[in-house]
Amino acid sequence: MAIKENPGDQKTKTSLLLVITSGLCLIFYLLGAWRKSGPGKGDSIAIAIADKADCTTDFPDLTVETHHGNSGSFDDFQTRKFEPCSDNFTDYTPCQDQRRAMTFPRENMVYRERHCPPDEEKIYCLIPAPKGYVAPFRWPKSRDYAAYVNVPYKSLTVEKAIQNWVQYQGNVFRFPGGGTQFPQGADKYIDQLASVVPIADGTVRTVLDTGCGVASLGAYLLGRNVLTMSFAPRDSHEAQVQFALERGVPAVIGVLGSIKLPYPSRAFDMAHCSRCLIPWGGNGGMYLMEIDRVLRPGGYWVLSGPPINWRIFYNAWERTKEDLENEQKKIEEVAQLLCWEKVTEIAEMAIWRKRINSDSCSPKPDQSQGTICSSADPDDVWYKEMEPCITRYPEGNSPDESSGGELLPFPKRLNSIPPRIASGLITGFTAESFEQYNKLWQKHVTEYKSVNELLDTGRYRNIMDMNAGMGGFAAAIESPKLWVMNVVPTISDISTLGVIFERGLIGIYHDWCEAFSTYPRTYDLIHADGVFSLYQGKCKMEDILLEMDRMLRPEGAVIIRDNFDILVKVNKMVNGMRWKTKMTDHEDGPHISEKVLYAVKEYWVGGSESA
Repeated sequence: MAIKENPGDQKTKTSLLLVITSGLCLIFYLLGAWRKSGPGKGDSIAIAIADKADCTTDFPDLTVETHHGNSGSFDDFQTRKFEPCSDNFTDYTPCQDQRRAMTFPRENMVYRERHCPPDEEKIYCLIPAPKGYVAPFRWPKSRDYAAYVNVPYKSLTVEKAIQNWVQYQGNVFRFPGGGTQFPQGADKYIDQLASVVPIADGTVRTVLDTGCGVASLGAYLLGRNVLTMSFAPRDSHEAQVQFALERGVPAVIGVLGSIKLPYPSRAFDMAHCSRCLIPWGGNGGMYLMEIDRVLRPGGYWVLSGPPINWRIFYNAWERTKEDLENEQKKIEEVAQLLCWEKVTEIAEMAIWRKRINSDSCSPKPDQSQGTICSSADPDDVWYKEMEPCITRYPEGNSPDESSGGELLPFPKRLNSIPPRIASGLITGFTAESFEQYNKLWQKHVTEYKSVNELLDTGRYRNIMDMNAGMGGFAAAIESPKLWVMNVVPTISDISTLGVIFERGLIGIYHDWCEAFSTYPRTYDLIHADGVFSLYQGKCKMEDILLEMDRMLRPEGAVIIRDNFDILVKVNKMVNGMRWKTKMTDHEDGPHISEKVLYAVKEYWVGGSESA
C-alpha cells in the first residue's frame, strides 16, 4: 500500500527543486557567457555543459520569459503541423497562377502580371517536391546541366530545338548556351557586345535582361563578373524562369506590362532585349521610358533581332519591309526623345547609350519634347501604373559629371561609399556609419560560417536576403560561388535598394504579405534579418514562413535574426513544417535580446511521408 505524502512536504520539495534548477541554470548561463567572452581553459567544459543544459523545456514553471522578459505569453501560440499539399501544387506560383491569370485582360500583358490570391483563397500546406527530386548540380556544372526529375518539362527542347536553348539527354537537360538571337552560343554573342560595351573592366556590372528565355545570357555573363537580373512571364514558354534558377542563374517571373518594374531608378548598367517580343515603339514609347528610368546615366540599351537591320533580314523574319521599317522608326523616335545616343548597329544588334546628365542632351529646335514624370520619387514603383513620361535626371554639379554620382568599376564599387549615401539621400546614414555597417555584417557573416560551415563552400548557390538593408549580408559573402537576391520590403521606412545596385549587387522590391515572383524550390539559402518584427501585425507569420518553405529547396538552409520572443514563436511554428532548428545567442553574448535561428528544411517529396 502506498504511503500518501503530506501536501506541505510536496510543496516544499517542489520549491526546493525549482531553487536547485534555477541555480543550475544560472551556472550554465554564466558558463555560456564566459565561453562567449574569449578563449580559456574552461571553454571545453562550458561547451559540453551548454550542449546538455536546456533550461526552457524541462520544467513548466521555469520558462524563457524568466530570462528575457517576454512581454506576452507564448501559451496561446501552439505548434501547428502543416500537411503536404496535393502533388498538383508542385510548381505552384500563387501570384502568377495560370487559372487566375486568364480572368484578367490581355491588353498590355495585364494577365501576365502579379495577381495574388485573396486571404480566403490562400493555401496553408507545404508545397511538395516532385518524386525523385535531387539536389541541383553545383556551379559551374549547373550552368550546363539540370536534372530532368527536378523540372520535368520537355516542350522547350522541341519548340527551341534549332536555337540551342535546351536539349534533353537521358536523365538530364543540357543547356548549350544558345538563344533565339545567338544559336551559336552566348559567349560569342557577348564577345560581340563587349567590343562596344565596357564589360571587361567592371564598368558594366548589373544588367537587366527582358524576356530572358532560360537566361543563357545571364549565365554566361556571370563568367565575366556581371550580375544579370533576368525575367520572363510565367509559362509563356514552359518553365523558362524555373530552368534559369535551377541552373543557378538570377531570375524572377515578370513582364513589362501596365505596372512599373520593381526596381529603383538608375539601377542597371545595361538593359538587354534579344527578340523579347516587347512592342518598344508602342504605347507612346512607355516601355522604353521605363527602361530609361531603371538605366543609370551613361548606361547601355541593347536590342537584337527584329526590326534591327530589317533591310537585310526581313525575309528570315517573315515580315514585310514596311512593317519592320515602321517599327524601327518608332523606336528611333523614342530613343531621340529620351536623348539616347545610338552607339552602333551591327548585324541584328543595335546599341544605344543613355546620356550622363541632362546638360549633355540638347534637343534640336524641331524635336518634340517628352512629358516629364510628375512623381517626386522615381523609386516609388510597387503596383504603380507605368506612364509614358520621362524620369528626371538628378541635379548635378557640372556638365561633365554623371548625374546621381560616379560609380567605380566593380569590384571597387562594392565597398566604396555609394553616391546615394555620399549625397545624403539615405536618411540617417553617413560615410562613417556605412563603413561601420559593413564591419557589422562582416562580423555577422563570420559567425554564420562558424555555425553553418557549408555557407562558403558552393553548397548554397541561390541565396535570398529577405530584408537586405543596404546589402551588407550580400557584400560580406560576395563570391563567384553564389549570388544574392537582395529584397527590400516595400514597407521599409527607407528605400535602400538604389544603394544595393550602386554597390554592384542586384535586388528587388517586394511585400512579404504576398508570395514572391518565383517557382517553388528556387533558393538554397534564405536570410531574414528582422523580417518578422517588421511585419508584426501586418500579416500572418505562417504566410511568410510558408512562402519561405515554398521557395526553399529540400535540405536548404535558413538564417533568421530577430528578437528572442519572436524567434521562439517562429521556432514553434516551423517545428510543424519539417524544419530542423537551432537557436544561438547574438555574437556579442547572451545578454543581447536579438538571437539567431538556424534551420534546415528536411528532404521529402510528393506522395511520400518519408523524410
